[in-house]
Amino acid sequence: MSDLPAIVADKLRIPAADIKEFEVRRKSVDSRKKPYIQFVYTVDFDTVKKLRIPKKLSQDTSIVDIEAERPVPPVPGCSPLGSRPVVVGMGPAGLFAALELAKAGYRPLVLERGPAMAGRIDAVERFRKDRILDPEANMLFGEGGAGTFSDGKIGTGIKDSLIREVLREFRDAGAGDDIMYLAKPHIGTDVLREVIVNIRKKIENLGGEILFDTKLETLVIEDGRLKAIEIRRKASAAERIEACALILAIGHSARDTFSMINACGLSMQQKPFSIGVRMEHPQALIDEAQYGKENAGKLPPADYRINYKASNGRGVYSFCMCPGGEVVVCSTKDGELCVNGMSNRKRDSGTANSGILCDVRTEDFGSDDVLAGVSFQEKYERLAFINGGGDFTAPSCSMDAFLSEAPQAAKVTASLPDFAAEAIREAVPDFARRIHGYDDPSAVVTAVETRSSSPVRIVRDEHGESNIKGVYPAGEGAGYAGGITSAACDGIRAAWHIIERYHLQQQDL
Repeated sequence: MSDLPAIVADKLRIPAADIKEFEVRRKSVDSRKKPYIQFVYTVDFDTVKKLRIPKKLSQDTSIVDIEAERPVPPVPGCSPLGSRPVVVGMGPAGLFAALELAKAGYRPLVLERGPAMAGRIDAVERFRKDRILDPEANMLFGEGGAGTFSDGKIGTGIKDSLIREVLREFRDAGAGDDIMYLAKPHIGTDVLREVIVNIRKKIENLGGEILFDTKLETLVIEDGRLKAIEIRRKASAAERIEACALILAIGHSARDTFSMINACGLSMQQKPFSIGVRMEHPQALIDEAQYGKENAGKLPPADYRINYKASNGRGVYSFCMCPGGEVVVCSTKDGELCVNGMSNRKRDSGTANSGILCDVRTEDFGSDDVLAGVSFQEKYERLAFINGGGDFTAPSCSMDAFLSEAPQAAKVTASLPDFAAEAIREAVPDFARRIHGYDDPSAVVTAVETRSSSPVRIVRDEHGESNIKGVYPAGEGAGYAGGITSAACDGIRAAWHIIERYHLQQQDL
């Protein structure tokens, strides 16, 4: 990339010395014309003299004369806060909400039902080795949230001026400089674990306080407004904490907390989600299909994004594709089984996997109950647990068995709704037309993936507040984000809603 300033200068027909403050904003791979592969760069730069853009530039170059501005945090509001703000959950939404509050001097109190990172890693390793599940310390609960044990993707489809601020925080915490410009950045579960701890330490150094192994038991509400919360630390009696501003960033799998807040009267809605399987292929097969045989092995492990509209009207699509990763069981309760994909920074396992999901609609839930989507997820997770043998072994079969509906595939298809199994089976031949070899008979199909998004939405107004005043739902669990970066942005904006409304009095510090 050191040659880029000279290339840009040549395109603009100006001396290379006239270019200053050069920064690569985006780097992507264009493999549409295999085997001719191109790297495509988007760059920011300034020039010594006012730039006059030549009329004739090559068709592969575009120039926009615009200065990107960082978003400006809000000015503290006029209402006295009265007590420290509380953040529930340490996934990306809660983590970045707490960081933003801490940077503004609000010294937030953060509650995380699971353990700190070291204890969480021990619990995950114990589960993977001995199949002993801790319902409060696992792939989905604990410091960092569900994304910590994943591929650590931080690309996003949202348009938000906060995205680069989020990336900068990740970079400064040790995620690597390349996340600032790669078109599809990822951190990797191994590095992300260290990054999360570094951000947590920054929150603490700025005056924030984190209580691990601490669960939100209930909300104390008076006249439609939050007055206090009750919490329970591990093996301790319930405690009451005065609170008038709380960011609820509980993640998409806190099903017991969904039930609690529903009972407390928070306005919630059913929300569509998806269900499906993980499909695994040799990474070399995906590399050759995406880059061409001549380039396979010369470029980073390839990914893919595919979708299909089935004849039964269902959409089928790839989700959280993990190059060089592995399929993992990410259950949070005994007797229930769900899977996800995970990979390290180097993505060097030699195996590619992706969620292949089918849309689930609210009418599929069979009930008007706001938590019917949770029950729908639980039904198929219980089936997957039984079909896998009852020991947290995920049911799986070969692609050949899945497509031919052979008896060996019964344990997989029985872990899915009929409409999902039919739609996914129909989609694979279409995927194979776009990704040669995708229907490889020896590819592995594993059930069941249910946790791609929250099955509920916690209603909030234009100020980010729920119908219970003082409660600010945020992130994936609240139904307003879909991935690490979008959840982090949503958490920051939740913090901003509190900041722009309240100021801290001296006694609150």
